[in-house]
Amino acid sequence: MSLMLSEKAATEVKKIITEQKLPEATVLRVGITGGGCNGLSYKMRFVAQPKAGDILVRSEGVEVLVDPKSALY
Repeated sequence: MSLMLSEKAATEVKKIITEQKLPEATVLRVGITGGGCNGLSYKMRFVAQPKAGDILVRSEGVEVLVDPKSALY
């Protein structure tokens, strides 16, 4: 699996974490779900802990979690 954040995206993620006063251990979780007629839906949220089986990717100083099913896409 290859997931990379651009420098600008990483800066924005760090900015959101700071502005929302989230804990330092906050990690960005990204996932994909079926979207019916519209294809796939992409979801992002901040979490404190990974779930079992999650894949951790570090990109531009940001930790990103991806579930195994979403990692296929």
